[in-house]
Amino acid sequence: MTDYSQVRELDPAIKTLLDNYFDVMHFQNMQLFDQVFHPSCCLYGVPDGVLSLRPLDIYREAVSNRESPAAKGEKRDDRVLMFDQLSPTIALVKPQLEMFGGVMQDYLNIVKLDGKWWVMAKMWDRVADVS
Repeated sequence: MTDYSQVRELDPAIKTLLDNYFDVMHFQNMQLFDQVFHPSCCLYGVPDGVLSLRPLDIYREAVSNRESPAAKGEKRDDRVLMFDQLSPTIALVKPQLEMFGGVMQDYLNIVKLDGKWWVMAKMWDRVADVS
């Protein structure tokens, strides 16, 4: 179960998006992946000081071809550390999760298009090792 204790009450549709996001990251359900990430989404990171920019199709292929944390028997520790809603259609979320031996934190830019919330951009980093 995801820990939402550090954020104020969320729109139920945003909470559903985030619950689905955490499920995608843990189980790598690609049908659910397509309901979370907008087709125009990009991912950004700076592992080892080098910019990593992945359009959605490249990220989707990588996720679909790796062994999921669930299949590896990894425990879940999902949290939402921060939420800020700029307008009725734009928000920023800072989730944290454990996967592949690391503690990962993201900034998810989410948008509401045609009545549905989507992840439009994801910035990510590994902030610690799982202890």
